[in-house]
Amino acid sequence: MDARLLLVVTPILLAAGWAGFNIGRAAVGQLQLLIKRANG
Repeated sequence: MDARLLLVVTPILLAAGWAGFNIGRAAVGQLQLLIKRANG
């Protein structure tokens, strides 16, 4: 694999992973709130 390709792709993958992590965390929080309201 070409090192330049790795140099370009790595930060993109890191950013996508970080965004996915944050979106997932927010979605879990919303889901927990929804469940709490439905049960409460």
